[in-house]
Amino acid sequence: MDRGTERHTPPSRGAASGAPSEHAAGGRVPLAVVVVDRAGLVSHWSSGARRLFGVPREEAIGEPAIDLLPVSGALPDIDDHPPYDDHLSYGSYGSYDGRAPYDDDPSYDGRAPHDGLGPGLGNSLDRGLGYPAAGRARLTVPERAGTAPRPAGGERRRVDVLWWAYPLVGPGSERLLVLAADAEALHRPDRDDGPHVERIAPGFALHTDFPGAEDLARRLPEILPSMSVGESARIVAQVLELGYPILEFSQNDRVPVTPDWGVARRVGRRVRRERAARAAAAGRPAPEDEGEGDEGDDLEHAAVRERLEFLNEVSGRIGTSLDLTRTVGEVSRAVVPRFTDVACTYLREQVVAGEEFPEGVPDTTTMWHRVALEHTDEPGRWDDVVPLGEAMPFPEHTPFFQCMTSGEPVLVPRISEQLGHAVASQFDKRDLRPLITGRSMLVVPLKARDVVLGFMVLLRHPERGEFDDMDRVTGAELAARAGLVLDNARMYTHQESVAETLQDSMLPRIPPRMAGCDIATRYLPGTLLGRVGGDWFDAVKLPGARTAFVVGDVMGHGLHSAAMMGQLRTAVQTMAALDLPPAQLLRNLDDLARRLGDTYLATCLYAVYDPIAGELHLANAGHIPPVLVRADDGRSELLALPAGAPVGVGGVPFEAVRVRVAPGDRLVMCTDGLVEMRGEDIGVGLAALCESAAHPAASMDDACDTIVRALAATFSKAGRGSRKDDVALLMARLNGIAPGDVAEWSLPLEPAQVGRARAAVREQLHDWRLAQLAGPAELMVSEVVTNAVRHAHGRPLTLRLVRGETLLCEVDDDDHGLPTLTSAGPDDESGRGLRVVSTLAREWGTGRTAAGKSVWFELTLPGR
Repeated sequence: MDRGTERHTPPSRGAASGAPSEHAAGGRVPLAVVVVDRAGLVSHWSSGARRLFGVPREEAIGEPAIDLLPVSGALPDIDDHPPYDDHLSYGSYGSYDGRAPYDDDPSYDGRAPHDGLGPGLGNSLDRGLGYPAAGRARLTVPERAGTAPRPAGGERRRVDVLWWAYPLVGPGSERLLVLAADAEALHRPDRDDGPHVERIAPGFALHTDFPGAEDLARRLPEILPSMSVGESARIVAQVLELGYPILEFSQNDRVPVTPDWGVARRVGRRVRRERAARAAAAGRPAPEDEGEGDEGDDLEHAAVRERLEFLNEVSGRIGTSLDLTRTVGEVSRAVVPRFTDVACTYLREQVVAGEEFPEGVPDTTTMWHRVALEHTDEPGRWDDVVPLGEAMPFPEHTPFFQCMTSGEPVLVPRISEQLGHAVASQFDKRDLRPLITGRSMLVVPLKARDVVLGFMVLLRHPERGEFDDMDRVTGAELAARAGLVLDNARMYTHQESVAETLQDSMLPRIPPRMAGCDIATRYLPGTLLGRVGGDWFDAVKLPGARTAFVVGDVMGHGLHSAAMMGQLRTAVQTMAALDLPPAQLLRNLDDLARRLGDTYLATCLYAVYDPIAGELHLANAGHIPPVLVRADDGRSELLALPAGAPVGVGGVPFEAVRVRVAPGDRLVMCTDGLVEMRGEDIGVGLAALCESAAHPAASMDDACDTIVRALAATFSKAGRGSRKDDVALLMARLNGIAPGDVAEWSLPLEPAQVGRARAAVREQLHDWRLAQLAGPAELMVSEVVTNAVRHAHGRPLTLRLVRGETLLCEVDDDDHGLPTLTSAGPDDESGRGLRVVSTLAREWGTGRTAAGKSVWFELTLPGR
């Protein structure tokens, strides 16, 4: 037979009289399935094999296959083949003529001598046959297959058997799979010219020849219930690779074989009980079920299949969310009421909090939170006794402790009065005994990667069947699947917490008020699954009552971008404290980004606000321009700034511009995630930003919220969906500092000017009604001015007092050397001035200026 060229042609109505019945023409035939191990012993014997060969399962398992199956002469003698190798690849198909060598011998009864495996099967198992074989044999078998041992001399019958044998390769002990069918079941008794079953022969075809191969791949594992999923999948894969079993009715008619188990799968004990009751009512003995052993097999198969269906259904219902609370609720609702009547779930305290917990098994100090309770009792019956959210440990003598320490299910067929009392004693001032006593209980661990995350307590009503060993296995599998889902939710919750902590730690805590301005900020993550990004904002205090505003955006998302953002933000803060001009600061930031790596690119907008001069000094590195809202007429405008290039590009100059501002003007700076949407021109977003920024609001926070809502609504109307990028928004109301709150003096470089400085400060503070600050202010001014007179070169000193959120005092001179805090000994004549300032001042610092340096300190205003 040339399997590579023949195609499947269904039998026609005008075919020979040996054409199969419609049942057989579709290839659906009852199959017997037998698995033989490497030693030649039967390791699996299906109920179909019991019916076909007349041998009960208990008599077949562990027996030599050659004594039970007609395959001795079918497999060729391969004495010259090398010994069997587990890693031997599949060989090519052997030639096959559709008939077994012994088929022509009418005296052959399908059995071989009992002195070994015989030349065919024995060699095939020991030396590794690489191709399948098929054949046909007429056997003499017992008339009826029962569960009891066969009596000697019992009636026997002749069976015409078609069989297919597949050599198996793999790590398991299975070495041969035999499929067999009764040829008599394929005839058509309604025809006068007889069945002509002699025209039928078993064969093989590559699975690509028949589209029905998927049916075999889907149904074959059903007849291997004693095997694991991996083993049965391996066997199915080899069957399909070696050749799809077919029936040959002629050289042109070939029909694929599809297993047909031929019996109902849902026959239960209830049917047998009803039959026995009817017989007893009629005064007759209980009828003996035909195929009692087969029905038991079917019942066992039905039970296994029902539990597999249940587990598959549960798997489909849980894990729809990464929310831990929702996941726990899904698990509880999936098992009630189909599997249990009450399901109570406990999780470790750290799991609920999204925290890590110590390694090792739990102990009596481990706290367990009750997170879910599902039941079929009347509403409220359990709520008061076992409320959700309660945390408690469990002592060693309880089934719960045994479950959580061993990681294995604990089955209690019936909760006795003693056990009920022991369990109820854990619930202070609440009597749990009426709820649990007499019920069947199963405690299953919820674990993942051998770590117990929690456990479920399953209870059944007393009138319902007790949990049994099969329920224990089902519960363990259920808990294993639920544990993985819960662990995924736990890890997501933990990672989300880590991401939020990381992002919060990288974003500054900006006070709502700084010198001459009010500030409000917003940060919005791009997606729920990516809560960290590279967008940032900042506000840095500068000498001279000035404030630096920064908004930046690192290209990309995730932890890499967040890490780069943290580095750049720290660098900006450091350079801003040095009071570098905006253009120079961006130049240094560009150099730093290039040193960090080629992939470090970011946009940045840097602005310095001088509330005394009423001026903004801005520089831009590839960022979107800021919006300035004028206080006098409410008009908003995009500030025209030289765009520059992102930091990290290198070799591009940065330019700074100065913009006059009036008290009450508002500066709005944001990242492109607020105004840019994929597929939409950025001009649309900028226009919406200008419009929303000009909208009046009761507070700065309300103004920020108005902008965010307006931009989201704009893109939603355009059908662009939700925002995907991070958003950083900073808004500053530039209040300025009134001239009456600033006092400034120019002092010559003379020691006598120290006393003049003290007197000027004392008088000014009295005018500002801040006399209580005069004493410490005079002392600190005396120390700072004395140092300036001592170290300045020729230009006069500048002393300035600024009344704002604090009292600021600054002394400028033309010396470029910054003073440092030192420790002075008892005999030292200097080194104590800055120690006095550091002790008395709220804050103090030094900074470079264009002409030299500035030393400043602040005092807290009364009532602040």
